[in-house]
Amino acid sequence: MTGTANVDGLDRAALMDALVALAEAGGDIVWRHFLDGADVTIKPDESPVTAADHAAEAAILAGLMEVAPHIPVVAEEAAAAGRIPAVDGAFFLVDPLDGTKEFIRRGDDFTVNIGLIEQGAPTMGVVYAPARKALYWGDAASGVARRAERTPFAARGAESEIAVRPIHTPPCAVASRSHADPATAAWLDAGGICDCVSVGSSLKFVLVASGEADVYPRTGPTMEWDTAAGDAVLRAAGGRTLDPDNRPFRYGKPGFRNSGFIACGRYEPAPLRPFVTG
Repeated sequence: MTGTANVDGLDRAALMDALVALAEAGGDIVWRHFLDGADVTIKPDESPVTAADHAAEAAILAGLMEVAPHIPVVAEEAAAAGRIPAVDGAFFLVDPLDGTKEFIRRGDDFTVNIGLIEQGAPTMGVVYAPARKALYWGDAASGVARRAERTPFAARGAESEIAVRPIHTPPCAVASRSHADPATAAWLDAGGICDCVSVGSSLKFVLVASGEADVYPRTGPTMEWDTAAGDAVLRAAGGRTLDPDNRPFRYGKPGFRNSGFIACGRYEPAPLRPFVTG
């Protein structure tokens, strides 16, 4: 690819609508496989992958090629197979089934995630949790985030705007001391932060975005396609995501790997750096 990909010439509202529709379509594919039973294989990194991952990703990639053919896409399963495009400027990050292990266990904390990155920051994102019938999306450029109920294979329900909330006292984190790693537990204790319900990664972002919690700390590694969509929704809802040194959290890093981060609404977090390594 030559030049710098961008969204100039695209109608942002139309693009946002297209991303939501693609996430819904991907969620329907995932749900069909969920009902029929998961066909599971193991990737070289020893993580599981299912036919649902591959089928949903193929549909989303085909859709993105139609609506924004000039913008490269970094998708989890394509990346696992070594198909990683060069990125410069705008690019999409796609996780067709975040929470594959939860999906295999027949839980409900799995999501379809599509995020748009512009100049290193997530600006558009869609998170669809078909088992929870919950759909979240937002465009940080417009500063508007929304949610709707959406049952797989059904029409979307009424939309409502979401936004981060005023800080609670004590502030509430989307993390649990009983399940947290020692670094996260130490950070929570140092800040006098109470627990909140623990859910899958992208759902943690949207809980903060929708005003159900104040902060989501993460000390362990993740991949950028795990976080981009939820991060974009959070930023559209008035929140932010910071690196361990409390600087803006950036995308397009080597290998598309994340270290620790803090996703928050109006809460002013202490740096995470003393609690993480690397």
